[in-house]
Amino acid sequence: MFDALSERLRRTLGSLTGRGRISEADVETAMREVRLALLEADVNFKVVKDFTARVRERAIGADVLESLNAGQQVVKIVNEELTTLLSGGDRTLHLAGNPAVIALVGLQGSGKTTTAAKLARHIVKIGRRPLLVAADPYRPAAIEQLVTLGASLDLPVFAAPAGTPVPEIGRLGIAYARHEVRDTVILDTAGRLTVDEVLMAEVTELMHAVRPVETLLVIDAMVGQEAVSVAQAFAAAVPLTGLVLTKIDGDARGGAALSISAVTGLPVKFLGTGEKTDALEPFHPDRLAGRILGMGDVLTLIERAQDAFDTTQAEKAAAKIQSGSFTLEDMLDQLQQVKKMGPLGQVMEMIPGLGGMARQAQESVDRGDLGRTEAIIRSMTSGERRDPTILNGSRRRRIATGSGASIVEVNRLVKQFAEMQKLMKQLRGGRRLPGVFGR
Repeated sequence: MFDALSERLRRTLGSLTGRGRISEADVETAMREVRLALLEADVNFKVVKDFTARVRERAIGADVLESLNAGQQVVKIVNEELTTLLSGGDRTLHLAGNPAVIALVGLQGSGKTTTAAKLARHIVKIGRRPLLVAADPYRPAAIEQLVTLGASLDLPVFAAPAGTPVPEIGRLGIAYARHEVRDTVILDTAGRLTVDEVLMAEVTELMHAVRPVETLLVIDAMVGQEAVSVAQAFAAAVPLTGLVLTKIDGDARGGAALSISAVTGLPVKFLGTGEKTDALEPFHPDRLAGRILGMGDVLTLIERAQDAFDTTQAEKAAAKIQSGSFTLEDMLDQLQQVKKMGPLGQVMEMIPGLGGMARQAQESVDRGDLGRTEAIIRSMTSGERRDPTILNGSRRRRIATGSGASIVEVNRLVKQFAEMQKLMKQLRGGRRLPGVFGR
């Protein structure tokens, strides 16, 4: 979502970092580019104006311009101010009560049902026992969707008989949670295509009936500035405690995601980064700011790796690399593990210095390059995976036919793997590699 904004900000701020001392005119030029980049990304105009004014004031003052690394200090200021911009409100997920009740509200199509399942999965990871409550009796298949998602997570779903009023669904769901000794209730409420009086009246009545400790507004980050208007309308009707921004992995400009907290005063508590139930991240302003500015997000990368990678498998792979026995079979296993971490473009964004390559990496995946690599390896026999040197011309033709790839692609993979083995051998021997560990 932030690709275009990130690229432009990195280019603009990158022009300052290599200069040493910079002038006030340099700062003004950079701020003009930053302002245009934010406006083009659909960030609220007043938010942009205030943001650039604060950065300019800090960059021109405090002897920044006189320092030898002024450009780097300006980048640091932008990073700090962007983090501040995203940091509004209390982002803690409060789980008081027996059971703790969390209500998800929002417009139809914002992703409430999927978010309910994602949030339940997150809550399980912190040691709690959630119950999902289907409180949307209007949307066709809404209850069935929640039941299916609950079954995939091995979690119970409460659904009231047809015709039960929505406030009563909430009360019955809480009673069922107590009976089943569930300490958290997540309500998937009904939405409408637009904000209207009927929706707001029903949501208000439901809130009075269940008294949630958290009322989270689920917002589709791809709807642009309309997201801010929706948040303001809901906040005027019910006591919202925070926001969940969904579809952050989409291709919209993303400005609403940057300005919604500043405009509404509501904290963003979670980001939906994909369709799967594990694609929900607690919101960390400093980490998102780092990703946008190309500084990476190592902490989130580590957290994803801990969730995705099997520790035993990882240790075995490391031992094989050390001993020189790493094979194409091991490479296939590692590809499977990396895929669990999410879209490759998102992973690249989290690695400091590689944010600019994220789009290319994702385009490579979208073209099917990673899938073809996997198909080629799977088309080999176990003996060929362990020892690619036995791959003669006829074997390579058979693998190409079996994988739907060309012989050129098979040859390229075999060559790349041979180069990788050579690199590992050099590392084991303690040799320095040009351009990597020294000259």
